[in-house]
Amino acid sequence: MIKTVHTSNSSHDGALAPAVLYVCAQRGTERPTVPEEHAVDEGHAFADEHHMRIVAEITDPYGDPDPAKRPGWRRVKEMAEHGQMTAVIVRWPNSISPDDALRYPEIAWCRQRGVRVLFSWSPLGAQEAP
Repeated sequence: MIKTVHTSNSSHDGALAPAVLYVCAQRGTERPTVPEEHAVDEGHAFADEHHMRIVAEITDPYGDPDPAKRPGWRRVKEMAEHGQMTAVIVRWPNSISPDDALRYPEIAWCRQRGVRVLFSWSPLGAQEAP
């Protein structure tokens, strides 16, 4: 699901770096699951703390390890191609893929387009993807 949002922690939205919040988590049928809610809340808090403006929330159901097969991740890449964000915020590396061989090429692809991949989960310490 793709949801366009406009959040801000300042009255100067233009000064905030545009970011996409990407969530790949087990989903409920009627309402979001606790992991999905945590990822969304955490992502918004991370964006506020790091002076970013979430321009879209994009979610995919967890299950397929190949991000290239997920419609949400394909939308992230489309937005990156069009320069619509400077960062994609994910909770942890497995949100992109549990398989390193599938994850790292996607991260490299984003970097080549000037898009940083950032992890919002606090134990990762706001690290940028390698």
